[in-house]
Order: sequence, then structure tokens, then C-alpha cells
Amino acid sequence: MQRYYTRACNFYYGDQSRILVSKKKTIPLHQIKEISFEHIEIISRKSKKKISINQIKYLPNDLKKKVNLDLKKIKTKKKNFSNLKFKKIPNILGVLNLTPDSFSDGGKFNTKQRGISHAFKLYNDGADLIDVGGESTRPGSKIVNKKDEWKRINEILKSIVKKIPISLDTRKSEIMKNGIKLGVKLINDVSGLSFDSETINVLKKYKVPFVIQHKLGTPENMQKNPKYNNELLDIYDFFEKKIKLLRSKGIKHNNIILDPGIGFGKKLKHNMNLIRNVSIFHSLGFPILVGNSRKKFIKDISKKNDSFTRIGGTISSSLYLMTQGVQILRIHDVNEVMQAIKVFKEITSK
Repeated sequence: MQRYYTRACNFYYGDQSRILVSKKKTIPLHQIKEISFEHIEIISRKSKKKISINQIKYLPNDLKKKVNLDLKKIKTKKKNFSNLKFKKIPNILGVLNLTPDSFSDGGKFNTKQRGISHAFKLYNDGADLIDVGGESTRPGSKIVNKKDEWKRINEILKSIVKKIPISLDTRKSEIMKNGIKLGVKLINDVSGLSFDSETINVLKKYKVPFVIQHKLGTPENMQKNPKYNNELLDIYDFFEKKIKLLRSKGIKHNNIILDPGIGFGKKLKHNMNLIRNVSIFHSLGFPILVGNSRKKFIKDISKKNDSFTRIGGTISSSLYLMTQGVQILRIHDVNEVMQAIKVFKEITSK
């Protein structure tokens, strides 16, 4: 039996969206009137077809039932958690790498004073959460043992976790447990909860919110010719199976975020297809996080116009993702992205 997927598309933003919602010409995303859509794309592994929301009633009964179930998830209001407020799009997850070898800022903030100072700067610039990591997972990176990882982040975490909201970027259950006991508000595991067999037990015990990120392979080999049948639908199916597994293990709460994992086992064509069609993941019913900041796809596209910080590509992709309803962006240059968002929102208001 053929499987169908529903993608909300043809979005409107700002005052134009509010006007169209009031006239019932568009559907608000998660009951947020400032972002709404007027079409859906019905996708299978063999075909795709775009229709207006007014044409849904003419679909065959089985397909109409499936689309309406997906639309219910797309329309449902998201409940706030981990200092993330889902009435606001986007929330910002500021990046604090306490590593010597991260791809864009390794070694810049891995002393206690510089790390603390940068955490407060990111927060004061507008980040809703600060994502603290002690192990680089860039392409080609090696595993850091848990003692070294904890040593890198321990003192800085203790200094800031009671003062600003913290997310912990780690693949290791023991690091997660230590961080949760200190008071971190979110666990961000780039392995999709698959690196450490104890991770799910820790998340279940402490009922902590967490991110499920998709990745193909490991950091050591993930960029060596990654292949998909259909990256968009393969990753959608990955999330669906992972949620089903978590439910079977006793994790019943909905404080879960989905991250398609830009750059984690993806070529440029995969990354672009995921970004262009990211709104498909709204029909899974969970908030979406995208880590687009300073990623290699910006270099691949801009070529001779590439820069070390890639702020231009980060801002342009951030604004696009925002207009597709992505709830959380993981960002290095918080001040610059916040400036761009504020200007964009003012332009789209009356």
C-alpha cells in the first residue's frame, strides 16, 4: 500500500498572514496567525501533487482522512518548554562550543572566563537557550572520552546553569545525567539517541526534554558518499520510527524536538532538499530545530564569496526557515541573526 505524506506550503508571514487567516483563506501554523499556508503538497515515493486547502474535501476518502490527521498535527498549538516559547517563531539556540576542534570556532571559548563571558553575550543578544558542548561532532572528528568531555564543560556549566537556561550538546548518557542534575533544561544528542544504549533510560528517568537529530553514519565517516532513497521521506520515516520506539520504552511526554541534521551525512543536494521542504516535518506534530549556522552548504553555494563566519548564508537561510515555521534555529552569531529577524518582521508588518 502506497504511503502518503503531507507538507504545508505556500506560506504567508506577518500582517499579510493575519489578514488571510481572518478571512479564512489560509490555515495558521500551530494557531500562530502571523504564519499561515494556503496549499499542501501530497507526497509519495512515486509522486507529489500540490493542491489548495479548499481542494482537500475532494480527495478520495482514505487519502482525505490521512491528510486531515496530518493537518490536525500541523494546526495544533505547541506547549512551551525549556524556556522555548512556541508562540514566537523562531526561538534561538545559541552555540557555545567548549572544544579545541569545532569546525568554526574551536578553541575560541574553551577557557572558563571566555566560555562564561560568551554564554552571557549569546543570552543577552537574544538567545532563548545556550547549547553547551564539550565534544566536536564535525565531519572527521574523533570520539572524546567522557572524562575529558565533562572536564571541558563542568566548571563553566556550574557557573552559568542557575543564571541562564542551558541546553547540553552531548551523546553520552553519563554527561547527560550530570548536566540534568545541575539543572540543564534540554538534552541535544546529535546521534539521534543511538550512540549510548543508556541514553533512553536516562531521558525516561528524568523526564527531561530532548532533541532527536537525524544523522547518517558517524562523525568519522558520515560525509563519505552518503546515500538515500529519498532523503526527505527517509528522514521523516526515521523520526516516526524513533518516536514509536520511545513510546514503547515508556517516554510519553511531548517535550521533544526534531532536527533533520543538516550536514550530518548529507551532500549539498540533500541539505538543499531538506531546507526547501522542511515544512513536511510539521505533520509529525513536534517542534523543528535546524542547525544551519556556518554550515558547509553555505560554502558549497557561495564558492568564491565564502567567508570564515558565513554570516550572509546563515542569515538568508535563517529567514527562509523562519518563514517555513521552523520553531528553533541553532545559531553562532546570535546578534546578527536577531538583527535580521527584527528587520524582516518590521518589513512584513504594517
